[in-house]
Amino acid sequence: MESAKVGKRGAIIVPARLRKRFGIEEGSMVVAEEKDDGILIRPAVLVPVERYSPQRKAEFLLSTTTTGADYRKARRAVRKLGLDPDSVPHRRP
Repeated sequence: MESAKVGKRGAIIVPARLRKRFGIEEGSMVVAEEKDDGILIRPAVLVPVERYSPQRKAEFLLSTTTTGADYRKARRAVRKLGLDPDSVPHRRP
């Protein structure tokens, strides 16, 4: 167990040995979790989030249809996105 001093604005200096062991570098994100007996600070796990462009949304809409009626409905939705369904690469049902 190692101790650390709380500085200005609540900043805590994590001992170098622990930072190295857990891969915490300057700018790393950590999670502070409330526990009954104190605070648990651990490295955060970040999961990348994909932001879908209108083109990607259109591709998904068109490629996941299973019937002719679904496909026609998807084509209308793609036009509402401001895209030409025929210009979007996709698999037809």
